[in-house]
Formats: sequence, C-alpha cells, structure tokens
Amino acid sequence: MYGLKAKAKGKRVKDLRVLYWRRQRLIFWGLVVLALGLVFGGWLWWAARTVYVTKVVPIYQGDANKKAIALVFNVDWGEEHLPQILELLSQGKVRATFFLTGQWADKFPELVRKVAESGHEVGNHGYGHLHVNNLSREEIRRDIKRAEEVLMGLIGRKPALYTPPYGENKPHVIAAAVELGYKFILWTINPGDYLPGTKPEDIIKTVISHSQNGAIIQLHPTAATTQALPGIINGLKKRGYALVTVSEIL
Repeated sequence: MYGLKAKAKGKRVKDLRVLYWRRQRLIFWGLVVLALGLVFGGWLWWAARTVYVTKVVPIYQGDANKKAIALVFNVDWGEEHLPQILELLSQGKVRATFFLTGQWADKFPELVRKVAESGHEVGNHGYGHLHVNNLSREEIRRDIKRAEEVLMGLIGRKPALYTPPYGENKPHVIAAAVELGYKFILWTINPGDYLPGTKPEDIIKTVISHSQNGAIIQLHPTAATTQALPGIINGLKKRGYALVTVSEIL
C-alpha cells in the first residue's frame, strides 16, 4: 500500500515538473518572440523613415501652373546693399524670400527685423555658411538649429524653408534639414550675380530669358544685383508674372 502511494506521489511530482518546464519553455519562447517583434518593428520604423527621407528631393521650382515667380536673396554678406534692395522691392510692391545665415543675423539683427517687418519671408541658410556636404548629418542638424534659434529670437517664428550654402545637397544634407521640419529649397535660375565682373544687364538678361512659371530665382546682395533689380522686376511684370515668396509659389 505504501509503495503504491509513493509511486503515485512520484508520478504527480514528475507530472508537475513536466508542466513546470513546459510553462518555462512557453514563457521563454514568448519572450523571444516579443523581443524579435520589437527589434523587427524598430527596424521597419527605421527603414520606413530612411526610405521617406531618401525619397525627398530638393525643390528647384514651384507650381508650374502658377504665373508667378519667387525672388530669393541668399545673405551672408552684402549688408551695405540690403537697405536699397528693400527699398526697391517696396517700390515695386514685391515680396521676396531672404535666406539668412545665423552668423550674419547675429551681426545685423536690425536688418533681419527690417526684412521681416517689410513683409518678406525669412528662410534658414545655416549658421556658418559651411560646406555642408563635408559635415556629418548631426553636425548639419546642429548648424541649422543654431541658425534657427537666432532667427526665431529676432523674428518670433521658426522659418519653414532651408537652402544650403553653395547649393550642396548630398542625401544626408537633405535628410538633416527634412528631419528638422524644413522644405529643402534650391533654384530654377541662377544668374551668377556673385561672380566678379558680372554686369547688371547680364543679370537682367539671364533672369528674363529663362523666366517660367514657378521659377525660383537665386540672387545675392551685390552692387550689380541692386542695379539690376528694377529691370528684373519690370521685365517679369511685363511678362505677366506675379512676384511672390517661395512659400506662396509651392
């Protein structure tokens, strides 16, 4: 009798051990599946985000269905020409887009405020006018954010647009700007007004002859550009173009 009881008890213990290890295996494999799910899910999120960023391309032109053109001024120098440029734009009833570097804005805060108060759009041109193609993604982000903080402190809002110095646009440069919420702007027409020896009449001819719906025209605050500006404004208006900001043309 005792032997039968001991045998039954031993069987129950064995059964309990089997159940215990089965449950442990289930818990173990459940944790493995959960971990793999988290890893795979994270990979899918990263992959989707990477694909999205790499699909983003620079904006070279606005809406081709709009009879409108945007004048853009990239500013890291040339402050001596800004007051006259702003006056000429005011006389022509033209609103433009000014991409300002943070280092320039730090030096000339009153001009930054005047640009914004005159109704023009202010864009981010980075802080230090660096060769961003040679920087890491994180270094580019820091440069853009530093300029953003300066500009926000002066105009009270975050710029919506970014244009890179020298037009450099490797994929990681685009990714850095897009991740920070910026539209990445380049240009349709570049008359080379920053090149030594460029004449006002050459700037006017290049702009007018290449004008098209949705064009983004890149300019700089130079003496030649200042002299050419009335001819650019009048020539484009005679062709029926409205002169608007970049954001208005997209």
